[in-house]
Amino acid sequence: MKNVLLLHIMKTKKTFYLITALLFSNLLSAQVQPTWESINERGYPQWFSDAKLGIFIHWGVYSVPAYASLEGYAEWYYRGLMTNDDRKTFQERIYGKDFKYEDFAPMWKAELWNPDEWADLFKKSGAKYVLLVSKHHDGFCLWPSQYAPGWNSVEVGPKRDICGELTEAVRDKGLKMGFYYSLPEWKSDIHRWYVDPDDQIGTYVDTHMIPQFKELVTRYKPTVLFTDGEWRNTAEQWHATELISWYYNTVGDEAIVNDRWGDGQQHGFRTPEYSAGITLTDRPWAECRGLGRSFGLNRNEPLENYMTSDELIRHFCVLVAAGGGMTLNVGPAAYGKIPLLQQERLLDLGKWLEINGEAIYGTRPYKKFYEMKPVSVTRTDEKIDFDWKRNSPDPAISCDHFQAHWQGEFFCPDDTYTFEIQTEDRAKLVIDGKTIIEDTRKNNTGTTKLHGLQHSIDVIYEEYELEATITLYWSSNTMKTQVMSDFLTGEWVCNSPTTSQPKGLTALYTCKQPSICYTQGKDALYAIALEYPEDLLVLNIEKPEKDTKITLLGCPKTLPWKYENGQLFIDISGLKYSDLKSTAAWVFKMK
Repeated sequence: MKNVLLLHIMKTKKTFYLITALLFSNLLSAQVQPTWESINERGYPQWFSDAKLGIFIHWGVYSVPAYASLEGYAEWYYRGLMTNDDRKTFQERIYGKDFKYEDFAPMWKAELWNPDEWADLFKKSGAKYVLLVSKHHDGFCLWPSQYAPGWNSVEVGPKRDICGELTEAVRDKGLKMGFYYSLPEWKSDIHRWYVDPDDQIGTYVDTHMIPQFKELVTRYKPTVLFTDGEWRNTAEQWHATELISWYYNTVGDEAIVNDRWGDGQQHGFRTPEYSAGITLTDRPWAECRGLGRSFGLNRNEPLENYMTSDELIRHFCVLVAAGGGMTLNVGPAAYGKIPLLQQERLLDLGKWLEINGEAIYGTRPYKKFYEMKPVSVTRTDEKIDFDWKRNSPDPAISCDHFQAHWQGEFFCPDDTYTFEIQTEDRAKLVIDGKTIIEDTRKNNTGTTKLHGLQHSIDVIYEEYELEATITLYWSSNTMKTQVMSDFLTGEWVCNSPTTSQPKGLTALYTCKQPSICYTQGKDALYAIALEYPEDLLVLNIEKPEKDTKITLLGCPKTLPWKYENGQLFIDISGLKYSDLKSTAAWVFKMK
């Protein structure tokens, strides 16, 4: 009897171990493996595609000087000191020649910072997730990192665990929390980004970046990870597959990473930066941008750099219609408050979403994204010497895919002249009806002999994506290379300029902009009019079902409609001003 019982126990144990082994095997097979194939097979959580709106926060040591050029990134302040640009001049003038970047850290007091106040604002903006810069390229950490002794927010400056406190406040509001994390550093003793050879980054990655990355993730379990600074190295050098798979396995199904993991990366939500949006739908995407031209607070920025509330709302609709979203940045002041203008923009966006959110959250692209219209802006430019970076010449003009045509006249003595156009895009130069530079993508210089005093000039420019820059130079046998200026517009009298003639070139900027955006979801189609359509809204879409009901969100009235010759005509003449509950964009629901 004892032997039978022993045999039974042994069989039971064997079965138990077998079941345990199978369960463990299944668990291992469910784990994401460090290969692009396994990572891509895991895919992306649906919540991110549904969320549409997140808040970016750039706040750090650089928030103390809070300074850059009019179009510059203030969070790149330390890099400006490295390259001796105008930030170095500014620092020496204000703080003295012996002042170092490190001296700003104790000045960052964050004395008025209230994480609950921030979280409440983000909730009211309509955002669904928050991305805090946990460490920017200067290496300063906003948590007590053991890999940044004396260079973190707990040991110096605020003396607070900013990552931890904000994570708790954000999650208490029901929002998802994420972190931006810079892969390289400008100040590292092991490898200085942009200074030391790119191919010698291995020790830094192995002994500093990877353990610090894992420290951050293990400590806070962020739902979103936005890495950056990857572009001078490969995904293999950054150990991208190992880190992404480890992160996914550590945090779980809701975790998501972006696409900045170095050359050769094959995964992550796309992150166009200060763009006109993209139309790729193979992965989730969210444009990242500030309300102004900088992520970190730039006290040097003029008001016109900031998007108005209406511009923000319209741009957001354009992104969502193409299947994307927006990670909208705020740049708090060093003392811990988000500037009032930035708060106002966020609250205005939130108010619009309270009325129109069903056309945004959880929607997907319609078979056509937009109805397009031509847009043009005319002005006088004194010269062609522009660096718009990732912006455009005018708020009405799109950030990408715009055109410019400069026309005017100039005087010069007889001589042989060389013209040069510096641009990353395409430009053409015509003097007196003769093409001097046909296409800057093939050749950006041209030489011609000019006789007489008066000459006409045309410059045609076509911008594509990302950086928008163009400068026109000229030189001659008797003149050194310089930016061409002293143009004169208007009529000429007796082959000489009159004193009343305005200086400059007549500039015509053109592009195509969406006038109506489409989204769909929950068995409804939404048409978002970016301009109020007066009495009649015309849509070039397929014929709706006969019993389709059309309404304006925020208004209970049913709108009459008819369909003729491939167009849907919606009669909105019956709407009164009191029926319009939102501004900037008006959403018509068809269900």
